[in-house]
This record gives sequence, structure tokens and C-alpha cells, in this order.
Amino acid sequence: MEQVERPLHTRTKTQVDPFPAYACPSCRDALENIGKEAFRCPPEGHRFEKIDGIWRFLLPDRKQKYANFIKEYERIRKAEGRGSDDPTYYQELPFKDLSGRFVEDWRIRTATYLRFVGEVIHPLHKSLGRPVRILDVGAGNGWLSNRLTQLGHLVIGLDLVTNDFDGLRACKHYLDPFELVQAEFDHTPFPNELFDLMVFNASFHYSEGYETTLSEALRVLKKAGHLVILETPVYKDARSGEQMVKEREEAFTKTYGFPSNSLRSENYLTYERLDELARTADLRWHMVKPNYGWKWRLKPIVAKLRRRREPAQFLILVGKRKSS
Repeated sequence: MEQVERPLHTRTKTQVDPFPAYACPSCRDALENIGKEAFRCPPEGHRFEKIDGIWRFLLPDRKQKYANFIKEYERIRKAEGRGSDDPTYYQELPFKDLSGRFVEDWRIRTATYLRFVGEVIHPLHKSLGRPVRILDVGAGNGWLSNRLTQLGHLVIGLDLVTNDFDGLRACKHYLDPFELVQAEFDHTPFPNELFDLMVFNASFHYSEGYETTLSEALRVLKKAGHLVILETPVYKDARSGEQMVKEREEAFTKTYGFPSNSLRSENYLTYERLDELARTADLRWHMVKPNYGWKWRLKPIVAKLRRRREPAQFLILVGKRKSS
């Protein structure tokens, strides 16, 4: 599938927009600049530094909380053969998987990306009349942040994982600059109402409590901001979601010796859960279904005939405040 988007303008590696603004992820107070690549929280004394091009905003107790999750996640991704030593591999994503190992996965992501840009990014840019301020949550190797930056938008890529094959350090391979932040999405290091758009990039299902995660997202979003969830599995029946989790944990235990469930993540969504979240967060959802091809459309029928659980749907979920 060919790339169809056109950049708003081009930027060189040395050009960085004066967009990022940071706050303490603990108390949310403004930070004091104590050097070119260091901040301090005056009320609590926390120190935050930029290391290997990534702002580190995980507090010591939070690092301990996520240590096992990150260790297991990296082990699985490494064993799966993620990443490459070739910078061109990253630069071509999502349109080409030069490794040849996950061609179908990236074909799906390409379809999602193009629909997301067409349905959300371009209309939002047109309505704002300026580059969109975007937080890419679960940025991983930065492919989405890179593409949105190439379009001329102002992007911060946020993730817990910072390795150089599948995490934030892999962003060194891109030619256009964007900010990188290691932080958790329930305690982001930003002031109120900073972003026009917050996109959960195949990451929302890692949340340990969707209400808490949405509350934090809405705090850092402008009143008319957009909240987008990409590639989180959605089911009609919660029992199908539970069965999916069970199957995955059994497969991981068999292959790696652990179920990879150190976080008490919610793991999936249902339409009932989305309705519940809309009520509690005062949101309205717009659901977009990307076209993944005829094989995907046949999956529910095949599953029913073979008496298997329903397959997950992967929708583009766009949330907006009802008052906006």
C-alpha cells in the first residue's frame, strides 16, 4: 500500500519546535530548569534528566513497579525478532516491513494509519489551522510519531520501554526530530490542556483501570481535544476477551516460562465497557472500522462455523467531550 499523505512542511534534524512543556508527574507542579537536560520539582525535590535523547519521568517507586513488566515485554519482543540493525527498516514503517517477519501485522497497521490520518488528523489540522499537538502513547519504536512529524505536526512519543531495537531509543534512526518521554500514561509529566490529540497506539489495553487512564488523558487534552484508541481488541462478548487473555497467557507460559501478566491490565474492550466509559468520562465515541480486506470480514463467520470464540475487532475509537 502506497503512502498518500503529504507533509505540511519539512524540518531538518536541528529544528525543534518550542512546543514541549513539562510538569512533575507526581504533584503536577511546574518544573525548574537546572541545566540543558535536567529539571527539578521544587516542592518535592525530584530530579528528571534527559538520557540518550529521552526525558526520564519515571519516579523510583514507579520504576520498581514496572521493572518486571518491561523485562518480560522486552524478552518476548526480542525472541519474536522485532527490530533491525538497518535504519531504513524503521524509516519505511508502516508501509513496508523490510524484515519480512511481520508483513501481515504491518499491512493491518498501514490500513489503520491511513484511515486515522484521513478521518482524524487531516480534519483536525484543517479546523485548527495550524500543526496539531499530539501525544503518541505507547510510541514503541516511534513509527507513528515519525510519520505524524513528517506531516508537520508537533509530536511527543511516550512509552515505558526505551531499548534500541523496539523501544524509544530506536527513534535515533529517524530523520525528523520529535520529543521522547519515558513515563506511565496514568501519571504523565505534562501541564493541563497541552495537547490537541492524544492517541493510544496499541497501548490502551495495558491500562490497569480505564477510568483512571481516561481521567489523566482528559486532564492533558484541550477542552475540544480528541482522544483516539488504535488497535485495542474489542469484543461483543466479554467472555471472548477473557478467553483471548487465557489463550495468550497459556502460549507465553509454554514458550517463555511465564504468562506475562505482571500488570493487572484490562486487556480488551467491549461495547458495553465503552458505553460505561462514555458515561463516567462524559465522552461520546465515534467508531471507524478500517478495511482490512475480505479475509478479515470472513473471520466472524469462520469462527462461528468452527464454534470458536469471536475474533477481536480493531476499530479506530475517537473520543470527544460531550460538552465540546
